Amino acid sequence: MSALSAELDKEIEKRRTFAIISHPDAGKTTLTEKLLLYGGAIHLAGSIKSRKTQRHAVSDWMEIEKQRGISVTSSVLQFDYDGCRINILDTPGHQDFSEDTYRTLMAVDSAVMVIDVAKGVEAQTKKLFKVCKQRGIPIFTFVNKLDHFGKAPIDLMDEIENVLGIRSYPMNWPIGQDGQYMGVYDRRNDKVLLFAADTSHGQEARVADVFEPDDPQVIERVGEDVWEALQEDLELLSEAGEEFDMEKVNAGELTPMFFGSAMTNFGVQDFLEGYIEMAPTPQPRKSSEGLIAANDEKFSGFVFKIQANMNPAHRDRLAFIRICSGKFERNMEVWHERTGKMLKLAQPQQFLAQDRQIIDTAYPGDIVGLFDPGVFGIGDTVCDASHKFKYADFPVFPPEKFARVQAKDTMKRKQFVKGIEQLTQEGAIQLFQQAGAGTESYIVGTVGTLQFEVLEYRLKNEYNVDIEMNMQPYEVARWMAFEDGHEVTPAELKGADRGMFVYDRHNNPVLLVNNEWALGWITDNNPDLILNHVPFDKKEA
Repeated sequence: MSALSAELDKEIEKRRTFAIISHPDAGKTTLTEKLLLYGGAIHLAGSIKSRKTQRHAVSDWMEIEKQRGISVTSSVLQFDYDGCRINILDTPGHQDFSEDTYRTLMAVDSAVMVIDVAKGVEAQTKKLFKVCKQRGIPIFTFVNKLDHFGKAPIDLMDEIENVLGIRSYPMNWPIGQDGQYMGVYDRRNDKVLLFAADTSHGQEARVADVFEPDDPQVIERVGEDVWEALQEDLELLSEAGEEFDMEKVNAGELTPMFFGSAMTNFGVQDFLEGYIEMAPTPQPRKSSEGLIAANDEKFSGFVFKIQANMNPAHRDRLAFIRICSGKFERNMEVWHERTGKMLKLAQPQQFLAQDRQIIDTAYPGDIVGLFDPGVFGIGDTVCDASHKFKYADFPVFPPEKFARVQAKDTMKRKQFVKGIEQLTQEGAIQLFQQAGAGTESYIVGTVGTLQFEVLEYRLKNEYNVDIEMNMQPYEVARWMAFEDGHEVTPAELKGADRGMFVYDRHNNPVLLVNNEWALGWITDNNPDLILNHVPFDKKEA
């Protein structure tokens, strides 16, 4: 075994790379904060809700996120715990940003699903869960806000099974009744954890008093009724519940379930330790050359996210790369599949939200940020020149909302074009040009309306451009081609005036229409026309 091979095996064994998914407001960003708190990466967690103290969550770095208390970009965080190197990708919960979340899920080996104990499985959780399920990645469940009144744990298990179609195995079980919880029973280690009073309002790690189940102090603290109810629940779980099966967990068919409260640090450490023990190390990835194993000695990775202006002082642009195989070294030369050119990977960085440090090496499972002069695109593969291949394509989302956008001040046209171009490369918006129209304005397509707010905000704050935005009545976009391959033009297309004829960034013809009915008319009158939800060379998400 070569020295590099031994080094790779050792480093891969330590790595856990996961995304946290949930519906907005289930407490995802708070949980991220608390995991960092236990990892020693931050000493005082910034409670997301306490605006009075003006402490913001470390993982929300964009000004608009701080103002609204929501995450609109995925942030990347790294910390060490118990000999493991954890890479967390915190994703936006809001459905208008599901595209960013989807791309992030391409870069992880497992996911943590956060569920609000009172609300159960919500709409956005369903969508994101579906993506994880399609990729067959292991899913761990953290039932949050146990300090609030909520649904009975058994009902939540039923809901997860009925709504998401996955069975769950509770790793711990809440002690208490009717939402008044005092601790958890740890089923893995057969221990009772009762929580000490939280005097710091969740800002410091919370101490648990650990007891053997037969310790008389336990009944004294929780009361006879609560203790008996717990015994009944545990008996029911062992008789009628699922068997724990690691193979099913790895296949995404069984979810280990933990109960806790991120806000008060209740059960967070228990969850973190259980997760580290069970979660997969970096997994092989599909490519044009078959599966690429993480311990393959030749370096490879792919770009899953591009973010402009993370540091407003420098107006920089970073490409986030998931390392899939081999060892990453600062200033290494790699082959860039899309352009067919060699690139030098200089100034690599790793993150604690907006705080970053230059690094010299990184290993499979790690996420590295690279300064991007405009070379990288989302989904790009970088690899060793002696073994050239391409990682599987990212699926794309069809746009559903459209607006005409132009700069209010024509003198700022240059900044306007630069800003729009950069945000398009980030994948935040999709850009179209109306056929026959000048270049004064663009048609912008997005998956949701909140993206327009972010577009306007960022153009103003990062590029100093005020824009005029007129929403368009279209809700359906179709990429077009004729069966015999001749060019689709407004003149060639019968009924082109029933919608808006535009071209995408790569000059492909696209028709925007109000609804499916209008589309039906176009199809009937152009029998040799092929319509696609996304560009013909892409796969729909």
